[in-house]
Amino acid sequence: MSTESRDTANPLSRRTFLRGAGVALALPLLDGMQSLRAAEGQEQSPRRMVAIETNMGILPQYFFPEKPGRDYELSPYLERLARHRDNLTVFSGVSHPGVTGGHTAERCFLTGTPHPDRGGFRNGISLDQFAAEQLGNNTRYPSLVLAVSSEGNSTLSYTRSGAPISSERSPRKLFERLFIQGAPEEVAASVESLKQGRSMLDFLGDQSRRLNRKLSPADQRRMDQYFTSVRELERRLSDSEAWEYKPKPKVDAQPPQENDDPKAFVERTRLMFEVVKLALETDSSRLISIFIDTTVIHNITHHGNLPEVLAELRGKEQAQFDALNGFLNALRDTQEGDHSLLDRTMVLYGTCMGSANSHSNVNLPVLLAGGGFRHGQHLAFDQQNNYPLTNLFVSMLQRLGIETDSFSTGTATFRGLELA
Repeated sequence: MSTESRDTANPLSRRTFLRGAGVALALPLLDGMQSLRAAEGQEQSPRRMVAIETNMGILPQYFFPEKPGRDYELSPYLERLARHRDNLTVFSGVSHPGVTGGHTAERCFLTGTPHPDRGGFRNGISLDQFAAEQLGNNTRYPSLVLAVSSEGNSTLSYTRSGAPISSERSPRKLFERLFIQGAPEEVAASVESLKQGRSMLDFLGDQSRRLNRKLSPADQRRMDQYFTSVRELERRLSDSEAWEYKPKPKVDAQPPQENDDPKAFVERTRLMFEVVKLALETDSSRLISIFIDTTVIHNITHHGNLPEVLAELRGKEQAQFDALNGFLNALRDTQEGDHSLLDRTMVLYGTCMGSANSHSNVNLPVLLAGGGFRHGQHLAFDQQNNYPLTNLFVSMLQRLGIETDSFSTGTATFRGLELA
């Protein structure tokens, strides 16, 4: 048998290791592994993820279906997404283990880090940034961190050290960043800035190594983690420099108009969704987080079950689901090869509170649309002893092609969610 035939018949797994003398070395992606991907029917076109959190809860009685399984009846909010019933999964009885503290839990929606309400809390890495560490260099922007917010530094995204990543709050500025090519002198200035950033990191690295020799073993371990972060940032800066010389994609759309009215958060959400769809369509980024700040309706989320207040809040939240429906429509109606953009894009939508009225952080209203899963179902779990939402994050990471069996408090893939 020829070498080529033998490799095709016995393709290598990406999990294959070279082992010897107590050392294990993971193999890089080889041609033999590509044949395995082909044999398994895996397509080469990219998969993407958009993670969205609305921070003031979602009225559970209008979100959750009454029946589990595939023949559930659409709830009032899910009726707004009726076109996508077969391409989304609704979850109930899920939450992040140990994530408590009412509104303070909003920072943990993509990290799952327990006890944000405790003193000295330090967040963990967010789902999108975990993925960006391994996949981000494939696109101009490793990730896009966005917020529909009038003020502050609202964000869903955190570094490996738990530091919040600043978000872009302007759809117009995001559009310009994605699609407006700078003049040659502006590109040169950007490249020089990136080079200066790298030179400062080199200087800090030399200084830190000299300091490291004087530290205790525990502090040396902390410094090792720091060095790892520095090297990762250096790599990202180098990748960014290369992208500065590449022309940005051209689109027919015009930059959106600004709207700074806090009460118009639904309209501003729609504008952000429109630019995000263009970012995905042009493959400018494959990993996007969106924090939707609805603090403007905070007072009516404490409705006290008053009918007139519930009716007002329901109208606001239905409008949010209408905006989400428009985004899913845009992705579904955009073809990419033989599939729609929605087929290639996981869209996670949810909130940090199961009930804003009582500041509960259990039984979170969450759904997942698109991305190539076998959808069309309501996966219902125990509403008292919730199933870990972080297990869903493990499934999403694996769907992106990242080989991991855990993330945060998640230690397995999500039960009942299968690939299409």
